[in-house]
Amino acid sequence: MTPFLWPIVFICGVASIAIEMCASRLIQPYFGDSLIIWACIIGFIIIYLSIGYYLGGRLGDRFPRPNFLYQLTGLAAFALGLIPVLSTPIFNVASEGFRTADGFLFFGSLLGIIVLFAIPVILLGCVSPFSVRLLVRNVRDAGRTAGKVSSLSTIGSIAGSFLPVLVFIPTFGTRTTLYIFSLTLLVFSTIGLFMTAKRRAPVFAALTVVIVLLAAFVTFGIKTATNGTLLAEKESAYNYIQVIKRDNGEIDLVLNEGHAVHSIYNPNQVLTGGPWDQYMITPFFNANVTEKDVKSMLMLGLGAGTVPKQLTKAYGDQVHIDGVEIDPEIIALGKQYFDMNEPNLNAIAEDGRYSLITSNKKYDIIGVDAYKQPYIPFHMTTKEFFQQVRDHLTPTGVAVINAGTPAVSNKIDYRLAETLAQTMKTVYPNVYMINLYKSSGYYNTIVVATNQPTSLDNFKKNITQVVTNPLIKQVGQKAIDSDSIEEWTGVSKSSQPPLVLTDDRAPIEQIIDQVIIDYVTAGGK
Repeated sequence: MTPFLWPIVFICGVASIAIEMCASRLIQPYFGDSLIIWACIIGFIIIYLSIGYYLGGRLGDRFPRPNFLYQLTGLAAFALGLIPVLSTPIFNVASEGFRTADGFLFFGSLLGIIVLFAIPVILLGCVSPFSVRLLVRNVRDAGRTAGKVSSLSTIGSIAGSFLPVLVFIPTFGTRTTLYIFSLTLLVFSTIGLFMTAKRRAPVFAALTVVIVLLAAFVTFGIKTATNGTLLAEKESAYNYIQVIKRDNGEIDLVLNEGHAVHSIYNPNQVLTGGPWDQYMITPFFNANVTEKDVKSMLMLGLGAGTVPKQLTKAYGDQVHIDGVEIDPEIIALGKQYFDMNEPNLNAIAEDGRYSLITSNKKYDIIGVDAYKQPYIPFHMTTKEFFQQVRDHLTPTGVAVINAGTPAVSNKIDYRLAETLAQTMKTVYPNVYMINLYKSSGYYNTIVVATNQPTSLDNFKKNITQVVTNPLIKQVGQKAIDSDSIEEWTGVSKSSQPPLVLTDDRAPIEQIIDQVIIDYVTAGGK
């Protein structure tokens, strides 16, 4: 029955890479999809496959029977089918460990994640060397046979790279995709056992039924909504998206791992007390600026439109706003749940930096809030990027970026904010930091760079004597009263001097990863 091995080899090749693609989608809502996350996924998959290759060769020599291989593939398929069920509680524990800064929970759940994917991938890795052992009839054909097996398995892996991403995940979702590959391999394994060892085939037929029942009746979202009611949940090509309605009527946009709110909408109030409010006050670092001088804004990282909504309320709909958001699903949800329907807002679905490159417009404010929590896309943090931003600013224009500044060991961690400020200082004459923890308790710093020489005195004078809009005056006065604004002079509050990020070298993910590790190991204190 060796001819039946060929489709098994192909399907296992598909499944081995499909697991990798699906693993990234399962992990993304909890840990993001940074370079280091991808490195861990790829690295562990390769480790598991290497173990499987070794074991497959040993097992093939010891049990050179097709029925034994079909049992291995059947067990791999069953383990694959359990991932959608087991992953949610494990990831929830990891998320809770991070939220509460419980190192034991956080790192313990990471071990669980490692084991979760290890079993099916190791068993799938056994298939190629085991198949070569079964298919080789004489030494003369050994090379040709091994080449055919490797080639077919690799073709399967190519299919496994594209099918989940282009077809299955967008159409059915991550968990259903895993069930599909699990059931496909289980069915073929069971058929193979009916052909070679009929007594054991019913066991795997029963396992197939178990996976079918799990797929049919065990239903849950990828993540449960916390502290509110889930209004919408969606997997897009870029994000796992939740829209949550809080008990106070506020509607929040939560992405991926869910440790940050990306957009807020409250029909009963404009200001949020958070980082979004600060964008409206940033033009007033310039001298002799009034509300009428602010006529345009570019928002890179539009989200569901919190900042454009506030800016429109503060300056009126004569201010033209281009909002760039890479994920079209977020734009659609913004219009549906966040009343993102301002007549002066032009929502554009594309990458922020690409949008700058292909545009010749100039703006009074260019805001950047393109977090894919907990990370910022590195190409939107570099000196070259901020040079492109400068080229699209009016003479009195300002560049504004939101940075996370968590508390670690009862001390605010400024490493990310200072790195951004230091990089922006190489491009702009003046850079300011608005530290929100002083005024609102948010662990964010808004970094503001001006296109011409400015001063903090300008800001104070404008807010107290020039500004008439009550929203702008309220936010600006609060920043002044809380002493939350400082000019960046290059003197770091942390032990590590900040880097200047460039397109060639921008270790932004390493900086954020170190902040996260310090936060968890310090117990969030």
